[in-house]
Amino acid sequence: MRSNRAKVRAGVSMAATLPMIAGALALGIPAAHAADTPARDALAGTKPAWATAKADKGATADNAQVKARVYLAGKNAAGLAAYAKAVSDPSSAQYGKYLSAKKAQARFGATKAQVAAVKSWLKSAGLQVTEVTAHYVAVTGDVSAAEKAFGTQLHNFTKGGKTYRAPAKTASAPAGLKGAVLTVTGLDNAPHKSTHDDQLPQPDAVFKNSGPFSSYYGSNTATTLPDAYGQKIPYAIKGYTGKQLRAAYGAGTYTGKNVRIAITDAYASPTIAFDAGTYALKHGDAAWKTGQLHQVLPNNYTKTKECGAAGWYGEETLDVQAVHAVAPDADVTYVGAASCYDDDLLASLSKVVDNHLADIVSNSWGDIEANQTPDLAAAYDQVFQLGAVQGIGFYFSSGDDGDQVAKSGTKQVDTPANSAWVTAVGGTSLAVGKGDTYQWETGWGTQKATLSADGKSWTNFPGAFTSGAGGGTSKNVPQPYYQKGVVPDSLAKANSADGNRVVPDIAAIADPNTGFLVGQTQTFPDGSLQYSEYRIGGTSLAAPVIAAVQALAQEARGGKAIGFANPTIYTKYGKKGVYHDVTDNPTGSGLAVARIDFVNGLNASGGLATSVRSLGKDSSLSAVKGYDDVTGVGSPADGYVASYAKKH
Repeated sequence: MRSNRAKVRAGVSMAATLPMIAGALALGIPAAHAADTPARDALAGTKPAWATAKADKGATADNAQVKARVYLAGKNAAGLAAYAKAVSDPSSAQYGKYLSAKKAQARFGATKAQVAAVKSWLKSAGLQVTEVTAHYVAVTGDVSAAEKAFGTQLHNFTKGGKTYRAPAKTASAPAGLKGAVLTVTGLDNAPHKSTHDDQLPQPDAVFKNSGPFSSYYGSNTATTLPDAYGQKIPYAIKGYTGKQLRAAYGAGTYTGKNVRIAITDAYASPTIAFDAGTYALKHGDAAWKTGQLHQVLPNNYTKTKECGAAGWYGEETLDVQAVHAVAPDADVTYVGAASCYDDDLLASLSKVVDNHLADIVSNSWGDIEANQTPDLAAAYDQVFQLGAVQGIGFYFSSGDDGDQVAKSGTKQVDTPANSAWVTAVGGTSLAVGKGDTYQWETGWGTQKATLSADGKSWTNFPGAFTSGAGGGTSKNVPQPYYQKGVVPDSLAKANSADGNRVVPDIAAIADPNTGFLVGQTQTFPDGSLQYSEYRIGGTSLAAPVIAAVQALAQEARGGKAIGFANPTIYTKYGKKGVYHDVTDNPTGSGLAVARIDFVNGLNASGGLATSVRSLGKDSSLSAVKGYDDVTGVGSPADGYVASYAKKH
């Protein structure tokens, strides 16, 4: 499942999930039929791994209904990838020679003839075409028509105690289409969704933090609580604001002026304009200008109960307010998906690319790699590559569950952060001291221990792992060229002698114990809707912060789009003053903060819970000197934004 990662508020991620179905390749036509079957091209990854002979419960009824999307490969898929690489690589002669959206579509998109041929094929099989876009042809019809079109029987299979429909073998398309089809989704009906009627519900129930707090790191010491790591520890901060984050990441005088940032999530907060304006006014951020915040929303929302639509409001709120706090003059466009399902999130990303709504795109959602299928990975990568040729860069949060062992039982990374065509953003715990001075960062990883009954010690200190920045080595994605020579072989070759993609690429503040203050209209116990503020974290915070920092960097380079940033990010690795080299124990003595929380999340009537949260304890992942799988190359230092003003 894919997850919305915004609400790490009480040290636990309130995830929204989006199953993509674990995939495997099962290619070809049975030999007995090869001679009398017209030539067909297999659509790799369309038969899910769980559709095994053992799980097979027989053929799906012929009259059962199927809704599918046939994604178009375009006329030059290899050329698209090559051009995307060339314009993103600072060492290439084509670096920065971006295409307009119209030219990108003309050069790499599907032709009218290809679309017509695909429609004709689908209709001839008995399917009804319901929608045609630059990226896909949507169809509906019964199982028998789908089987005829895609050259495979559809069977019922058991998966996780439930029964779902799926292809009995890999789907295919007629060879006469000459590769016009990239893939097809929807032949299996297991949920492909992101967690987090058809009217959007009211905001979620109110959440508040209890005090005491620190106003900056270390400003308020918990003198009456037990020591940790041989010393008194500070209370968790109330929540950093824009001024502190801008100082920590070297914003200088840059504000993101004339730079466009897009944010994608599912659904849309009905109070976002009021909340963003109120928050900026209360915390010294520049007031929003008329026309500075836009929303691009679907005509209709679907699956609102299944996806927990109200849970996505906090994600949008965090993303919009964090971007504006760090890059107060950037233009912000929020693009809401119709649901938390892959197809709808893909459609939102495509809107950004097809209309070039922004040069920088922040995405605080994802899922475990085991749920990724090759067909959907190809559809996502195509959008990312089409963005890259236009100078559009995508930034994805790396996850909030460390190596994922505690949550999924398997060590793995998140997706789409694992794509070689996006910038994966990891997370840190951040200490900003008095006078907005940067002190240090650790990799984000939290262990929690509670106060003993007598109040004299921490029970089982440092306690159990609760959450931390996602990272590690992909099992599916080969090592991209830009990571070679920077990422240690011990990480790159952990799953393959040939090397694989390692996540993340860069990092920023994520720990909710050193988190960001947000303001959101929420539902109070009496049913009223009121603006309220709380501290928040997760790599859902890190992604918009890095997106905003990239807006500052784009302004520094005279407004020229950075585009797909990874080649540039890795080229700058090792240069003095560009990155904070984040490690897990920067002071050498161990680090922790004290937290006192409302048990009921609202007030003291339900009691208080006192705990110690250790920093820099991310599952099996470690932030070490040099590149690591918690923070990548590190976080932006004072010289990062300024480095873009220099000749590349």
